[in-house]
Amino acid sequence: MSLEQKINQDIKTAMIAKDNVRLRGLRAIKAAILLAKTEKTQVEELNEEGEIKVLQKLAKQRKESGDIYRNQNRDDLYQIEIEELQVIEEYLPKQLDKSAIEEVVKSIIAAVGATSVKDMGKVMGAANQQLAGKADGKTISEVVKSFLI
Repeated sequence: MSLEQKINQDIKTAMIAKDNVRLRGLRAIKAAILLAKTEKTQVEELNEEGEIKVLQKLAKQRKESGDIYRNQNRDDLYQIEIEELQVIEEYLPKQLDKSAIEEVVKSIIAAVGATSVKDMGKVMGAANQQLAGKADGKTISEVVKSFLI
């Protein structure tokens, strides 16, 4: 079952259960998937990797918006963003913890032979490829910087 089909099924379930919080998050996911499918740059069918990228983008947007709302003391809007983020994260692959990311980055640095910040691009390219869907770019970047500085 594709992610889109699962989302449609879960929307029906949330409507029957009158779970407005979950329904709002699911509709956001569905809209983003439909938008990604109709983009002109998307020639072939949206595959599982593309769906994960769409979900990661949504999660990142919710986190950033939530941070802005919290800094502006808008707890009502912050709560909405966090609720939607929780629904989106249910459909993302399990994220690695920081120690697991550090282990992967250490092995990549050793394999690439990176010694300074100048080599960060090589390490980030390999790390993003190896950790795709398992960790966000910001966390990977922070870990790589901590090892190369």
